[in-house]
Amino acid sequence: MIPALPAQPLHILGVSLIGATPENAVKLGLTLAWVIAVSLVSGGLRWGALKVAPKGLGFWVRQAISIIGALVLVGGVLSIWFNDPRQLATALGLATAGIAFALQRVITAVAGYIVILRGSTFNVGDRIVMGNVRGDVVALNFMQTTILEMGETQSEQGDKPSMWVRSRQYTGRVVTVTNAKIFDEPVYNYSKVLPYFWEEMQLPVPYDSDHARAEQILVQAAAKHTQDVQELSEEDRKALEARYELPTLDAKPKVYYRLTDNWIELTVRFFTADHGTRDRKDAMSREILAEMNRAGLQVASGTYAIVQVPKLQVTMQPAP
Repeated sequence: MIPALPAQPLHILGVSLIGATPENAVKLGLTLAWVIAVSLVSGGLRWGALKVAPKGLGFWVRQAISIIGALVLVGGVLSIWFNDPRQLATALGLATAGIAFALQRVITAVAGYIVILRGSTFNVGDRIVMGNVRGDVVALNFMQTTILEMGETQSEQGDKPSMWVRSRQYTGRVVTVTNAKIFDEPVYNYSKVLPYFWEEMQLPVPYDSDHARAEQILVQAAAKHTQDVQELSEEDRKALEARYELPTLDAKPKVYYRLTDNWIELTVRFFTADHGTRDRKDAMSREILAEMNRAGLQVASGTYAIVQVPKLQVTMQPAP
């Protein structure tokens, strides 16, 4: 209970300060002390959770601490300033109307935060695409999601923003995306249910080449460099099939043919982890190139060679 103090307004140089009373000064001091105390306790608990709790569990512990801290903070401030429940109801009604009008995007962002947590849309450390930004989630708060950006292939890149990394590797930029984006655009999660996905590599070979041998080289390279993923993912794939009633998911590498006007396009489809894909494809490319050279096979291309140049004759006429 705050002790009853005189309600007369303060006077400075003969001017009455409306609302500036000793009682309100005490309430203001208590409010500041309460905010500082709750912030320190909440920050200390989040720091402790970051250091002690496991990575996955620590994220949810920190989010729970943030939510509980916010509720305790608001509840304490309201209890300091409003002793009469009728005054509180009136003040809340006016405040709610003003906040809803002035802070529409902020409210939407907070609602997005609740949806993200309630629906387990993503977690810190997940690789996602949100608001046209692809990367790993490094932080999440009431308003924004912070993403460590990855590059994009040339076909995926747009005019804005400029992108100079053409593979799924970090660009070094940290991007903040409002949580409200989950209501406007789909969120793609690479690792929520299964930390693996299917990847493809294309290889054009001439029609008159030994395409069966080229297919064998592709399958062997893919199997060799994804063997660890196939073994580790077996249990995860079975859980995914049972959870979503999917047909049997075959993780073994397989080559598909496509006939074009110029060559046979061989596409090897293989299972890989959500991280380190570029390293795997680089190792596969080096091995495929070496094996094709040993087998005397060539990669088809659209290069043209000029085999004969017509003779040119220049005739000089005397000036008139």
